[in-house]
Amino acid sequence: MPIEVIIPIIAAIASFAVAGIYTGWVAKQNPGTKQMQEISEAVRIGAAAFLRREMRIIIPIAIGLSVIIGFFIGDSNGIAFAVGATLSAVAGFISLKVTVKAAVRAAHATGSGLGKTFAITFRGGATVGLAVPAMALAATAILYMIYPNPITIAGIGIGASLIALFIRIGGGIFTKAADMGADLVGKVEANIPEDDPRNPATIADNVGDNVGDAAGMGSDVYESYIVTILASLLIAALIGSPENFAYPILIGASGLVASIIGTATIGSRKITDVMKPLNISFYVSAAIAIALNFVFTQIILGDTPIAYALFGATVIGVILVPVIQKITDYYTNANSKPVVEISESAKWGYASLTLMGIIKGLQSTGPFMIALVAAIIVSFAITSAAAPEGTDPLLYGIFGTSLTAMAMLSLAGIVLSIDAFGPIADNAGGIVEMTEMGEENRKITDEIDAVGNTTKAVTKGFAIASAALAALAMIQAFQFEASHYFQDMVIDYGLSNPSVIVGLLVGGLIPFIITGQLISGVERAAKKMVYEVRRQFKEDPEILTGKSKPDYAKCVDVATIASIGELWKSASIAVAAPIIVGILLGPSAVAGLLMGAVVSGIFLAYHLANTGGAWDNAKKLIEMKGEKGTEEHKVAVVGDIIGDPYKDTAGPALNTVIKLLNTIAIVFVPVFFAVIVL
Repeated sequence: MPIEVIIPIIAAIASFAVAGIYTGWVAKQNPGTKQMQEISEAVRIGAAAFLRREMRIIIPIAIGLSVIIGFFIGDSNGIAFAVGATLSAVAGFISLKVTVKAAVRAAHATGSGLGKTFAITFRGGATVGLAVPAMALAATAILYMIYPNPITIAGIGIGASLIALFIRIGGGIFTKAADMGADLVGKVEANIPEDDPRNPATIADNVGDNVGDAAGMGSDVYESYIVTILASLLIAALIGSPENFAYPILIGASGLVASIIGTATIGSRKITDVMKPLNISFYVSAAIAIALNFVFTQIILGDTPIAYALFGATVIGVILVPVIQKITDYYTNANSKPVVEISESAKWGYASLTLMGIIKGLQSTGPFMIALVAAIIVSFAITSAAAPEGTDPLLYGIFGTSLTAMAMLSLAGIVLSIDAFGPIADNAGGIVEMTEMGEENRKITDEIDAVGNTTKAVTKGFAIASAALAALAMIQAFQFEASHYFQDMVIDYGLSNPSVIVGLLVGGLIPFIITGQLISGVERAAKKMVYEVRRQFKEDPEILTGKSKPDYAKCVDVATIASIGELWKSASIAVAAPIIVGILLGPSAVAGLLMGAVVSGIFLAYHLANTGGAWDNAKKLIEMKGEKGTEEHKVAVVGDIIGDPYKDTAGPALNTVIKLLNTIAIVFVPVFFAVIVL
């Protein structure tokens, strides 16, 4: 077995081992009182029931698609699809199981202070953060070892993207329907606190945090990792230089090792600022990743100009992560100027707060665009300029850009660890509220949760940026794959070709259509939840006095049925659009579609994620000032409700849609060719 495959597999095994150690440590912590454990068990049962019901629908479809892809495209792609789909589901289940277990222990730890609570939430999140990219790296390395031509395993990207999209859509609609139902009737109409045990939607809300924010994000990052490494491998294969082939996999290994070390820097010591140890852990990981990237570059490529250029591209990718973090933090942090302005606008009513949130979200796309463009220009320029004599500088430039994306995703372990503690803290806060532990305990979970809202927004920006960078390589790979099949045709990708323009318009429209579908899906599901909560309050007034217990299970069931009913529309568009356009108008139109979807999708996704995050933390800022129940707080709650489907349903789904469009296009090129020739 070659060293370039051995190292990633060893890194993945080490990552699984450390994740297991963290899981054991979390499991040993005190799970709290009997009441706390009962609430935790109710959340676990509800979340597991949702995923089981969703999988009953997804699994037959996945098996059918695996057979179809294997028959028409090739056995290796069918196998790769099955692997990608299976592990995407596993990523969701791992995330769900760990976050539920950690949340109840974090809630109990609030009695011991911020440091212990934060350690439990972080190590619970780190279990997910280390296990998910380890699965992606190991799967890709093993498949690539068996099938050295990456085009023959591109199906792994479709499998990962499709299942991630299903889990994202289903989980996102579930969590936001429950959240909106709980907030609209509980906070606004009944004027009871968040996560109050009298609210029938409270358990469903906590279940939603797990199936949406935990399981959804786990499968999302897994999918991003798979597609990004696949993009780099595809371009490396087009270059045709054997020493470049395994280089992207080694970059993934270096980031995983660095993430293991980064997570180890956080302990249970006393802290006053949650963000400080998180920043330290990331910067430690980033520094180690850069150092290991240099070592691996020297081993694989030697002391050559292109080696230093490609290493430089990986450095840009690592640097891009904190840049995105800073931009996102500025627009979503509870203490930042934009969020303060949004919270202050609540004084002038609902319209003012809504407009201010949209304004700040739109403005946030500018710095993001500048960072992304700078990374693309610099990585392309240095690698294309250093291309060895007799090779294609364009391909080396695209390869450099894909490595920038791969270097970003190589840090998925630490980034997901920093993200995954958010839903754990949110669930812990719900348990604290429902068991009436006290205001001081709730302040601890609220402080961690507020940081979690920002880190969740950072992870979404991280995934969006990786989608943009990976898509550039995927589009280039699609064009080369099309030229291989359509050898007797001159394919015109210029803007003077009407097919390209039509493709651009269709592709640019897709993110907006899907966003509309997803938000309307949340709205329909939320209506059902609102009616159910109102029904319970009306039929049993003793619920609000605390003398009767709400029917939590009914609300979980309402959210489950409503969310699963919304799965198909968006996924069908993402799968069908490139195939239909390719069959009707050919590869030039498909290339236009892919580029149109990237341009509109990344900025729309970033706007949605940041706007929703800013509204959420504007509400939390008002609450931290002790102004719960005021008119301004009610206005901010409505802003948060509007932002929920923005940041947790539509926004995260779009980066998955972008990558799914690209992998579908690449794998189905033979179908376009067969139909057009016939």
